[in-house]
Amino acid sequence: MNKEKGHHFARPYMTAYQLALKVHEVDPDLADQLDKKLGGSDGDQRDSLARYLANQLSRRIKRQGEGFPVEGAFLSNDRVEALQYTTSDGKSLTSSVSRTGKDLSLFRLRETPEPDPLRHS
Repeated sequence: MNKEKGHHFARPYMTAYQLALKVHEVDPDLADQLDKKLGGSDGDQRDSLARYLANQLSRRIKRQGEGFPVEGAFLSNDRVEALQYTTSDGKSLTSSVSRTGKDLSLFRLRETPEPDPLRHS
């Protein structure tokens, strides 16, 4: 991930699949607790952890707007044949959204403005 500070593109976005993989690394039991599959074209895309996270984040972004610390965007699915991810144990996971015509949800933490050292509270 590009961690270059001050780049005019700001922080990079992550797909819902990337987020699901990160969450799964931190809490491997969460998907089972939510009765969700991790995701991928071999699973039911409507019942995946990736879709669940995307829906939850989208609802919060819509409700709280700029007050929510995460922002969303879409990656066009135009001419995307496949997006493949690698799980922490090295298994391959292919996005079930590829070739569906649906755009892919992207998320990133909002930039927090640097405090102005000359401004007094």
